[in-house]
Amino acid sequence: MKYSILALTTALVSSASFATMAIAESGGHAVTDDVIAEQRAVLAAATQDLGYGPQSPRDIGAHDGVNTRAFSYAPPASEMALCDIHFHENAEHKGGEFTTYAGNGDGHGYGTGFKYDGALSDAEMAEVDHKIGDSEHGDLEPGDTIEIHFVHSTAQATLGPSLGTCLSDAIGNPQLRVETVVAVLVNDGGEDFTEMAYIEEINGLNQVPNLPSDLGTPVVYDGSTTGPSYNEKGSPFQVTWSVRPNVVKLDINSVDAWMADNPFDEDHAHGVRNLVMNLDLLSPIN
Repeated sequence: MKYSILALTTALVSSASFATMAIAESGGHAVTDDVIAEQRAVLAAATQDLGYGPQSPRDIGAHDGVNTRAFSYAPPASEMALCDIHFHENAEHKGGEFTTYAGNGDGHGYGTGFKYDGALSDAEMAEVDHKIGDSEHGDLEPGDTIEIHFVHSTAQATLGPSLGTCLSDAIGNPQLRVETVVAVLVNDGGEDFTEMAYIEEINGLNQVPNLPSDLGTPVVYDGSTTGPSYNEKGSPFQVTWSVRPNVVKLDINSVDAWMADNPFDEDHAHGVRNLVMNLDLLSPIN
């Protein structure tokens, strides 16, 4: 279990590779299609015939997949404990109202992924007067898309920094479920993220009772943990994904307020894993 916790908590650390060298040589500009293709080839070679289960993220509108490594769907979120909330800049998944490709990015998960397909008003796109979620990879601005992961576990999970809180030495194979919301950030109107992410103990379990229920029928499928550290290796963690296809507008200032005060020490957006397209690494969606 110590190995599992270490692997999960380092899910956002990228490995050295051909792609890493290419990125360094690019001077920080978006990498070429060849670099992304090489990362996909390395992933295929690193997982071939080794028994890895289906991977994430994926195009939720494409239901084909031939990875049938069996595991049961996790229970409904209401029967599991919330253990982590974090988000990625741009959507990791593709589909619904987020199919606009952001580009190849830096090869480490930043500047890539998928964006909201719709248009925003000038008021919604108005600049904010300070940096929000600033990090070495930039900050968040009105018009940005984020994919929010509300992670749940069947373990006796706690609230705290890192996804390691979703695991337990008492249960070696907890079931994991990620309730997923894709949002576009606006500076005029929009839902309050502090309310959406409000945590309440219900029947002895930490829950997020204000998860949106009006963003279309979620696409539920078998997958894995994500993050750019898995661009060139398989994730060994099995996850039931529930991805809402429609996009919610979120008040960017409420996202700033949440980052200033949350139990997960989240203060910036994470990078995204390359979209998994290899059918050998995708489950069929029924």
